[in-house]
Amino acid sequence: MLARRPKESREGYSVFIATSLLLLVAMILGGIGAHVVDRMRSSANALDDNRAILAAEAAVSSFKEKLAATVRDNAVWDDAYKAITQGDREGWVYENWGKTSEDYALYDGIVLTAPAGGKSIAYLKADIIDPTEYLGSKFTGQTEAAARPGIDPIVNFFRNGDDIIAVASEAVQPFGSQVQDQTFYVLSFFKTLTSEVVAQMAKEHQLPELHITDRPAGDLLNSPLMDVDGIEVARLAWPSAAPGNTIFDEARPFIAAAVAILGVYLVGVLFAGLSETRRLKSLADRAQHEATHDSLSGLLNRLGLIEGLDRLMQADKSQVLVLHLIDLDGFKAVNDAWGHAIGDQLIRLVAEALRDIHGDVFGVARLGGDEFALVQRGSANLAEFDNQVLERLKRPFLIEGRTIEIGASIGVACRDDAGNAHELLRRADMALYEAKEMGRGCAVTYHPDLDRQREKIAGLESDLRRALQNDEIQPVFQPLASAASGEITGVEALARWRRAEGAIGPDAFIPLAEKCGLIDILGLQMLRKSIVASRAWSPLSLSVNVSPIQLCNPNFAGDVLAVLKEEGFDPSRLTLEITEAVLMSNPEQARRSITALKLAGIRFALDDFGAGYASIGTLREFGFDRMKIDRSLVQAIDDGSTGRNVLTATISLAQALGIPVTAEGIESADQADVLRIAGCDQLQGFLVGRPMGRDELASWLASSIAA
Repeated sequence: MLARRPKESREGYSVFIATSLLLLVAMILGGIGAHVVDRMRSSANALDDNRAILAAEAAVSSFKEKLAATVRDNAVWDDAYKAITQGDREGWVYENWGKTSEDYALYDGIVLTAPAGGKSIAYLKADIIDPTEYLGSKFTGQTEAAARPGIDPIVNFFRNGDDIIAVASEAVQPFGSQVQDQTFYVLSFFKTLTSEVVAQMAKEHQLPELHITDRPAGDLLNSPLMDVDGIEVARLAWPSAAPGNTIFDEARPFIAAAVAILGVYLVGVLFAGLSETRRLKSLADRAQHEATHDSLSGLLNRLGLIEGLDRLMQADKSQVLVLHLIDLDGFKAVNDAWGHAIGDQLIRLVAEALRDIHGDVFGVARLGGDEFALVQRGSANLAEFDNQVLERLKRPFLIEGRTIEIGASIGVACRDDAGNAHELLRRADMALYEAKEMGRGCAVTYHPDLDRQREKIAGLESDLRRALQNDEIQPVFQPLASAASGEITGVEALARWRRAEGAIGPDAFIPLAEKCGLIDILGLQMLRKSIVASRAWSPLSLSVNVSPIQLCNPNFAGDVLAVLKEEGFDPSRLTLEITEAVLMSNPEQARRSITALKLAGIRFALDDFGAGYASIGTLREFGFDRMKIDRSLVQAIDDGSTGRNVLTATISLAQALGIPVTAEGIESADQADVLRIAGCDQLQGFLVGRPMGRDELASWLASSIAA
């Protein structure tokens, strides 16, 4: 037994040791398991908290982006820029934005801030408000920062009592063209973060019990809302979902029941962790999809397009890759006629059509508004490809019983030596701009001449600006004669730009001045110089051409009258010549300007009649004092009886309306005789006298009188 005792002792010891080791291992495993469970619990909570914080930031960012996109669509708008800077600003703002704010989902109110301390226009739910009183003094800082073209909208939060208000501001500017004005109106849209708005954010971004608070958040998760100075105005707060705690509480009874189910428990915890990981990955994938796709059409957005192009361009640098930018022609008219709901449906139908338009289409994107992009990968003929796109978009779209017809312009850029997606997109955009300049409904492929042409235009614009500063553009004068007596009755002032590199014709620099915002300066300079020159030629009348853009400027009438007063010129000697274009583009503002100037004694002549589309009703409505027959009708005299009949009918129309007629472009005595017999009372052209400088005309007039 003694001999055995040690053996039993050893066995007992071994059992003890084994048991102890087993207990120790169990304790270690239990401790490790408990530690792992606790770490998984806290990690799950942290992961969900981080997800929730990112979701809250995404919710705020999405809200701001939607408000910014809304103000961008309305601020970068040719009609808005023209109406606000040249038209009935208050009426237009109310009709297009103020009235809409009464029940519009995207904003509660608008503010149009005038430059240089001018009068601002503001509406809240279609009611007029004081924006500074409603949004506070910091709002001025935001509008000053936003009063520059070409920058993204500025979005910040403001407080009004208990209300937190998001405000997006951007300078009002035309789309796709540069404006040289130093001051800009700023359009601001604002939206109050009501409980309904916050509830919608909570629903969209899975943030239960999301709310706004201005007190310390305590144990709640929170995300600050900043004002224009980076100062917190309030916080979005919500309770942590704490999914790890939930899982741990559910597992606690099983852990307490037996160590044997430790493995099961660990597997359960692991499964729960993997499940949570998959859920978070799903959320991340969804957020990535939303960041790179357009919510309306389901297509890639600009970010998604650029990322995809970069991947394609890096993956295989030898493959054929072509980018087609598509701008819908007539889409704005659809929105204006049928509303944005129909416009949204049209966008979806266009997106659907573009997806299946050609087998070489590798990707489709919507870049915003009515602009789309197609990525072509393949060897299809570009002309045939683009023609297929144009023809498809010309077909009518049927929406809720309406037949809607649009078209498209396309800018094409091939990969060639474009180093990255941004350069490829820039080239396609330049080609698209050229397509729209050519009259729309066509496709233009990028070539280096477009860059050179753009640089040339930019250089010419700089030269024009310098020419106006250096007084290089001067008027010349062409005599006007009585058809009956041949006596000189007046002169017409014509702008001429002569420089050392060669003269530039008015058909080149006047459209450029209109496009780059210099036409008002040029027009007033020509008016003043013409008046100064013609004061010595009394009682001859003076005719000066006026651009439609000038006449549509609300300040035009006042500027003209100020020049007449400063120079002491008799208004009854002045005739302003306008073309039919102004009667079509902005008839209301044109009528106001014409009425104000006619009351002062200034007369108006309709220039180039017979080359446009003015109706008889329009001629009577505007009450022109004179009609100038387009030179094309005069030249038609030499074409035979048909040309003479058209000319005679045109003059008869003017006589029936009681409007005297001037014929321009007279080059022969036969033409003058025909016009005189037809009833034309005033002649202009080389037969009467060519355009002359001030001193040359003075000498010519003196010799004519002496003869």
